[in-house]
Amino acid sequence: MQFTEEELREQVGRLEGWKLDQDIMVRKYMFNEYMKGIAFVDEVAAISEAFDHHPHITIDYKTVILRLSAKEGDELAGFDFRQAHEFNEAFERTR
Repeated sequence: MQFTEEELREQVGRLEGWKLDQDIMVRKYMFNEYMKGIAFVDEVAAISEAFDHHPHITIDYKTVILRLSAKEGDELAGFDFRQAHEFNEAFERTR
C-alpha cells in the first residue's frame, strides 16, 4: 500500500516517540544503563530478522537511535509501522 505524505505522518504519529524525517522513520530510545541499551539492540536484531527488514542502529552510550527506511525501490509500508510498534514493545521490556 502506498501512503500519501499526510497518511505517513498520521501513521507515524500513532507510534510513541517516532518521527518522520523525509521518508525515514526515526526514534531515539534512552536507557539508564548502557547494558540495557545493548539488550534492547539484541531484541531489535531478533525482530528485524523476523521481518527480514533491518533498521540503521546508532548506539551512543545510553542512547539507541533506530532509523527505518524503505527497502530500495519501495516506500514505507504497513509492516514498517508494525515493526516500529514491536521495537517500542521491546523497549518497554528492556528499559
